[in-house]
Amino acid sequence: MDQLFPKLPLDSWVETIVDGLDEHLGFLFDFISTCIGGMVDFFQLILTGLPFWVIIILLTLLAYRAGKLSIALFTFIGLLLIQNLGYWEHSMETLALVLTAGLISIIIGIPVGIWCAKSDSVQKVVTPLLDFMQTMPAFVYLIPAIFFFGLGKVPGVIASVIFAMPPTIRLTNLGIRQVPADLIEATEAFGSTYWQKLTKVQLPIAKTTIMAGINQSIMLALSMVVIASMIGAKGLGADVYRAVTQIKIGEGFEAGLAIVIMAILLDRITQGVGKRKKA
Repeated sequence: MDQLFPKLPLDSWVETIVDGLDEHLGFLFDFISTCIGGMVDFFQLILTGLPFWVIIILLTLLAYRAGKLSIALFTFIGLLLIQNLGYWEHSMETLALVLTAGLISIIIGIPVGIWCAKSDSVQKVVTPLLDFMQTMPAFVYLIPAIFFFGLGKVPGVIASVIFAMPPTIRLTNLGIRQVPADLIEATEAFGSTYWQKLTKVQLPIAKTTIMAGINQSIMLALSMVVIASMIGAKGLGADVYRAVTQIKIGEGFEAGLAIVIMAILLDRITQGVGKRKKA
């Protein structure tokens, strides 16, 4: 079919921008790669270095502390099942990737969300970017991640952060904006500073909404980490990918079950933390 207008060379423009970034900011990408790789190695060293029963006990206690006895029982039984099926080490590798991506999303997302809540102009600029980040197919993020950071766990974490960060930014912004105006006026009348108003009024009131955003970011990071196995990220995603390519239904089900257990565990713990803080 004939086009009315010549095709825009959008692909060439994007490749030119990417090449320019790689040429002029290569040192920055190397620094980021070193930092993220170090974080993943740190979490992985702890999770895989300790005996499995120690990790099970610690996570069970954390689940009990964050939620109810039923969550703790599920955590205990689920982790024992993962160990029994032989996916313990790969599960801990996946957890290390998720913790790294989730932590980076929180460190960046909450300040950006606060900034959006304080400035309508910033929100107008950031919101379309978040829409783009959330609607772009997840696989597309793997391409620039590979170009800038190569294969392995680092590009997987980078792609996971980009994919998972928007809920934290959105719900932090929403939570702070929903703080009643009369409370803000009261704090200002008593002469509170900006920092006091933020830390003692706005964030405590908005913490339930913020925790909901963090919960969603962690879930999205887990889903993206599984996809990142296609570019060399280790963990349960690699087991699922191998099972799919080799048509091993049983192994795929086992690896998928381990991912489901990890997802429910992380979801219930983060939800429990938010409800506990609210109480």
